[in-house]
Amino acid sequence: MAQEHPSVTNFRNYIRIKTVQPNPDYASCTKYLQGQAEELGAEFQVIECIPGKPIVLMTIPGKDPSLPSILLNSHTDVVPVFPEHWKYEPFSAHKDENGDIYGRGTQDMKCVGIQYLEALKRLRKTGAKFLRTIHLSFVPEEEVGGADGMGEFVKTPVFKKLNVGFGLDEGYANPTEKFTIFYGERTPWWIFVRCPGQPGHGSQFLPNNSGEKLRKVINSFMAYREEQKKLLSANKSLRLGDVTTVNLTMLQGGVQFNVVPSELSVGFDVRIAPTANLKEFEEMVKKWCREAGDGVTYEFRQKAMCQNTTCVEDGKSPWWDAFSAACKQEDVELVKEIFPASTDSKYLRELNIPALGFSPMNKTPILLHDHNEYLNENIFLRGIEIYMTILPAVANLKI
Repeated sequence: MAQEHPSVTNFRNYIRIKTVQPNPDYASCTKYLQGQAEELGAEFQVIECIPGKPIVLMTIPGKDPSLPSILLNSHTDVVPVFPEHWKYEPFSAHKDENGDIYGRGTQDMKCVGIQYLEALKRLRKTGAKFLRTIHLSFVPEEEVGGADGMGEFVKTPVFKKLNVGFGLDEGYANPTEKFTIFYGERTPWWIFVRCPGQPGHGSQFLPNNSGEKLRKVINSFMAYREEQKKLLSANKSLRLGDVTTVNLTMLQGGVQFNVVPSELSVGFDVRIAPTANLKEFEEMVKKWCREAGDGVTYEFRQKAMCQNTTCVEDGKSPWWDAFSAACKQEDVELVKEIFPASTDSKYLRELNIPALGFSPMNKTPILLHDHNEYLNENIFLRGIEIYMTILPAVANLKI
């Protein structure tokens, strides 16, 4: 049997650290990353904006530290698993005969964090120097919204001192020969609607009851969902990130079968396209609640407002030009899209820092958050080579 590539071994070791929500082992992860920083020869520090939720920061000083720096971001936490649905133990990093490495985080997104590290290790061994300072941030809590991770980090004096000029973060796999690049993302709104009404016995036709109001609310949200679904299917040039999705994700209420409850509630996960008007969308939600009946109210469990995107037009952004030229050099064909979900890139774009979401995984099914998440070792190793061209291109950019 051929000896495993050290970069692959490193990747598998990272996967085995159980940084799974809701109880991620951040202590073991931080210890592991400290060892990686020593191997890289990078400066190392740990920042805890929220106790017990460490942000690991590695720094390679540039030849001109006064220039805006490069931030290579990845998150350390992963989503929960249901082991009974997996071929192999989800944190075993099992590699099968095809070289497919199974484990939670293989695609989302421990692969990218290790690819950054391995690319920089190889570059440093060649004696490569960078004009700009490169920072690597390994942040917690992205899988639960990022508020206690990158969301807090960007508010700190430590972050401000980094003087970030350009950021890279996660994307996701592309099943074809091409690679997907994300230049923006939809705005997540989690909307919780309360429907109060006349309580009473389940044998009656009670007026003004919570069930009727709930039905009207659900019908309004789901009718809009259907409109957006048809819009996407009718226009083949559109991608999921170009439309607004609505999904009913929570229902609450009721005490027993023969009692009409005094209140029923429903929650929706809404991802609003960057082209949509947020003020108009909220007015539409208000209208749906008014039409549902007296006393129907809504509240936000999450309400992002940033719709900034990063320029990906040739000749209009030196960062994009440097990134895309490096990709062409590696024969990487890019597909530009809006990220349909949410990443920590949003916190950078809110500060008007250009950020791109890129995970160099082509010829790979999209399995983030899915059972049997895996990444082939050759695709992983190819990603390192791609970063070895991209990182010097952006870190040596003169503007």
